[in-house]
Amino acid sequence: MSSSTSTPVEAGPATTAVVVPRRRRGGGDPGDTRPTNWWATALIAVCSLTVIIPLYLAVAVALKTPAQLADGTGFELPWPINGGNFAVAWERTDFPQALLNTAIITVGSVVFTLFTSSLVAYALARNLHRPFFKGVFYYLLAALFVPFPIIMLPLVKQTSLLGLDNPGGMIILYTIYGLSLNIFIYTAFIRSIPIELEEAARMDGASTWRVFRQIVFPLLMPMNATVGILTCVWAWNDFIMPLVVLTSPSDRTLSLAQYVFQGQYNTDYTVAFASYLMAMAPLLIIYIFSQRWVISGVMRGSIK
Repeated sequence: MSSSTSTPVEAGPATTAVVVPRRRRGGGDPGDTRPTNWWATALIAVCSLTVIIPLYLAVAVALKTPAQLADGTGFELPWPINGGNFAVAWERTDFPQALLNTAIITVGSVVFTLFTSSLVAYALARNLHRPFFKGVFYYLLAALFVPFPIIMLPLVKQTSLLGLDNPGGMIILYTIYGLSLNIFIYTAFIRSIPIELEEAARMDGASTWRVFRQIVFPLLMPMNATVGILTCVWAWNDFIMPLVVLTSPSDRTLSLAQYVFQGQYNTDYTVAFASYLMAMAPLLIIYIFSQRWVISGVMRGSIK
């Protein structure tokens, strides 16, 4: 007869069960258990098609011959690929000169806009309690409601009399006409900056210019990124203002250079679309290399 022996079990410390959150299907943050909003995802997908489809059409047409374009709807894949349209567009639009003119106008407009708009907005934001500065602020905001076609003809006459019908005049015009919107953007942000920072600097002997340059302007980097992007895209893609202001053919921008494809009876779409892609490429490359600074600036502004 065998006897069973029992081994005593020692009581150990109480153990706490660890609940591991269930991982969302398809990856993502393990701690995020929120359900996927499929309606928003579908809306974003549909909206993205409004950009992807025209871009695909532009690339497909630019790589076709006129005969290939005439035989189809334009959405077919280009085969064989015709890269000669880019060479024709390069020569017909004098692309290097037009690119240089556009780059000079865009860079100059961005630099002058960031400096002047931030400085004027700082002066207005810190003196809005005074009637004169408040009147100037509302006067500049009122300019947002003035359509450009109303002032287009007087603008042509004035630029011609003052000798501003050149890239230098375009830089001045973009800086002035962007002042209203930029001041509206800057002023709200500057008023959220604690005034105690400036008062502490003035107690240490800093002048107003030094306070703006060393304290206020570095804090404006998120707004500088926003205003810089808006001004860059506007100056690069604008067509109406260069058309009515610039008089010399050697000063024409990329948008004006592409206008040569618009004939009276027909349009060379294959070469025109190749020119459009060439004009878009520099701005797209700049954004690809600068997006991390833009995004980081916006994030710093959101947690300011």
